[in-house]
Amino acid sequence: EGVRVYNTLNMIITDQRELELLCQKLAACPFITIDTEFLRERTYYPKLCLIQVSGPDQQAAAIDPIDSNLDLSPLFEILLNPKILKVLHAGRQDLEIFYRLTGKVIGPFFDTQIAAMVCGYGDSVGYENLVRDITGASLDKSVQFTDWSKRPLSQRQIDYALGDVIHLVKIYEHMVQELDKKGRTSWVFQEEEILADPATYANNPEESWRRIKLRSPKPKTLAILRELAAWRETQAQKRDMPRTWLLRDETLADMAAQAPRSADQIKKIRGFNADQADGHIGKSLLALIEKALNSDKETWPKIPDRKIIPSQVLATIEVLKLLLKVECVQHHVAPKLVADSEDLERIAMEDSPDVPALKGWRYDVFGKDALELKAGKIAVGLKNGKITKYIVG
Repeated sequence: EGVRVYNTLNMIITDQRELELLCQKLAACPFITIDTEFLRERTYYPKLCLIQVSGPDQQAAAIDPIDSNLDLSPLFEILLNPKILKVLHAGRQDLEIFYRLTGKVIGPFFDTQIAAMVCGYGDSVGYENLVRDITGASLDKSVQFTDWSKRPLSQRQIDYALGDVIHLVKIYEHMVQELDKKGRTSWVFQEEEILADPATYANNPEESWRRIKLRSPKPKTLAILRELAAWRETQAQKRDMPRTWLLRDETLADMAAQAPRSADQIKKIRGFNADQADGHIGKSLLALIEKALNSDKETWPKIPDRKIIPSQVLATIEVLKLLLKVECVQHHVAPKLVADSEDLERIAMEDSPDVPALKGWRYDVFGKDALELKAGKIAVGLKNGKITKYIVG
């Protein structure tokens, strides 16, 4: 009782004793693969619906937090055990879920999507493509976006969910060999530093204004937006509801730009109805606008004016883009991982830019040649119909 076996290897766990037995087994593993199914359409925080795990033996199990009263602390001990590597694919949201449940970032972890970019599979390669390329298997994605909170789960849902962590074992083992062969294992862990930082999952309301786009980001407008966005974020967190269900980004942007001082003025803003304007929401927002306008102007946010890039520098940037493509093809690494558009702009415009592309392994792959190209020591051109680099002189 408490375990529903769907084949001789894989099972759904709803019983505490079975969970503890599973975790005893996982505690002896050098690594485990892990994935989750969750919903987020109607909540601020992701609603955990299923946790899938497997050891190297590919005997996968799914832990059901909905159709049970499980105490997940035995699993959390595994996830926080520094001797066991946790393998995920595109694990940002999985890590966020476990951070919220445990108050810590699980670790150590290994993200196969990052590893795939390091190994030259392209930018943000999809899991389905990795499974096909590495294992030769194909995934049934027809149930991917079903409602994972409804019970009972169908056989197709179970097969899909467990299949993810089963295939992930072979993908991880393949990636480890490839990274070791290329001497790039450390690259992966360097790229995972942001995901391992608790600040990544903090959702600080005071910083939420940065996600909202404004046509005219003047300090006064930004000061108002900062107060309004922080209020919305805090309310969404308290009520566990999507922030846009309270007020849409466009509504906050319009309100910050127009700075209404009365309920009648609020009613003229799109996305705002009369009941909201005359009720406690309208009063709260008016008070926040007043607070922002009366605050010290020295504390108002400022966004630096975007520099006008001279035409000759634009040409340098375009050549740097070509060089980036050439180098990344040669080194079998995703361009997105090596340099972004801001890196290229700063390399082209500044004498000594402090950018990631000129540090560590990125310097060896691209940065050194980028500086030589800028200095006129190398060039990029066509040779036998292919874009290539060559030494000048």
